[in-house]
This record gives sequence, C-alpha cells and structure tokens, in this order.
Amino acid sequence: MDDLTPGSAGEPAAPRRIGRGVFLGTVVGGLSSLWWGQAVWGGVSKVVSPVTGAIGLGSGWRIYTVASTMPVFEPKTWRLKIGGMVARPQELSYHELRALPQATQTSVFHCVTGWTVNGVEWRGVRFKDLLAAAKPLPGAHALEFVSAEKPYVDYLTLEQAMLPDAMLAWEMGGQPILQEHGAPVRVVIPEMYGYKNVKWVAEVNLVRMPEVGYWEQYGYDNDAWVGRSNGYGL
Repeated sequence: MDDLTPGSAGEPAAPRRIGRGVFLGTVVGGLSSLWWGQAVWGGVSKVVSPVTGAIGLGSGWRIYTVASTMPVFEPKTWRLKIGGMVARPQELSYHELRALPQATQTSVFHCVTGWTVNGVEWRGVRFKDLLAAAKPLPGAHALEFVSAEKPYVDYLTLEQAMLPDAMLAWEMGGQPILQEHGAPVRVVIPEMYGYKNVKWVAEVNLVRMPEVGYWEQYGYDNDAWVGRSNGYGL
C-alpha cells in the first residue's frame, strides 16, 4: 500500500495474521481518516506522514510504515543486486541503472485500502531491459523483490513483470523518487494494489515460483489485481 511498507524497530515481530474481514471493515469504516492505520493495524503498520503536493501531484498520498526509520539512499555506495536463477549476477550502481534503456508513463496508483492517486508520472526501466544482462535461466518464472526496509519481500511472476506498464522506477513527477516513496527505486505495476509496488528495492532475484510476500502473510491476496482481488469485485 503506498503506501504500506514493513519493518520494525529492532528485531521484527512474528507476523500477526489479519484476515479479510478486518481488511473489509477497514475499507468500509475508516478511510476518511488519515490515521485509521494506528487504530486498526496497531503494531502491524503506522502512518508516517501525509504527502500533499510535495512533488507537484497534489494531495492524496498516504505513507505508511512499521519501521522506526525509512532506508537512507547513499548514491555513491548504493548497489542494486540482480541474482538468483541467472547466468550472470549483476550489481548496478545508481549511475549504471539509470544508463539502461529508459521508459516513461503516467498511470493511476491504487491502494488496497481504497484510496487512489491519478496521473502519477514515472520514469524508470522495464523489467525486460533490467534483466537482459543477467540472462535469466529457463527455470525462472518469477521475480523476488527484496526491500531495504526489512523484512519486506514480495513477488511477481515474470508474466506479470512483463506487463507493458510495469517497471522499476527512479523518478516520480519529473524528480528523483523521494525517500518516503521508496528512493532510490521502487516497483511500479499499476494493475496491482500498492503492496505489490515494493519500495526501497535493494535486490531483484529470479526464482522458480512466487512465494508468500510480506502482506500476503496477513491475509492479502498473492495476486493483487485492482478491482478483482482482496474482496473487491466479488
């Protein structure tokens, strides 16, 4: 959810499973307040801050985290690791990443809790171009995204990652992505709710099949299709 991202102060607590009934009750009863997360989710998440027009997109964003701090981006030392089931593992600097073929798009961002931000401008790299030099092996059918905010991990199938508007983005609204939006890079997949749009991506690993992501442990759907998952469209 953007944006709901995990982590914790010190050692992460054992997951506390939250069923779809709680989720639907949240959607129906609490969306008018920015601070619904503190009341409903307790130790699972908290609202960090609203972002209203900070990057020229107007109001609407709600930034959530359960970590005590957000990851800090150091351009000189940051590296994106691409590994797993690949013939040639990669470690890309920020400069090397931005030298890959670039794509731009304007799309809608949907949070699973019911709010939406229209007209979000993104710039980044399509996953086909990101993975080309690593040479994925034939048995790899999914991508694992490891966030720098521990212990957030989530997955997309390769088919999902190859959707024409899915990307790993480094700009938002014509500016480098802000810390609260996942600097330096985040997943963008407009067809899916925000919890699949992983922020602060540190590793992209090719894996045989998707596993259970962070929020899926709490009852969210593995495939987060907008309007037809997590109780919507039923």
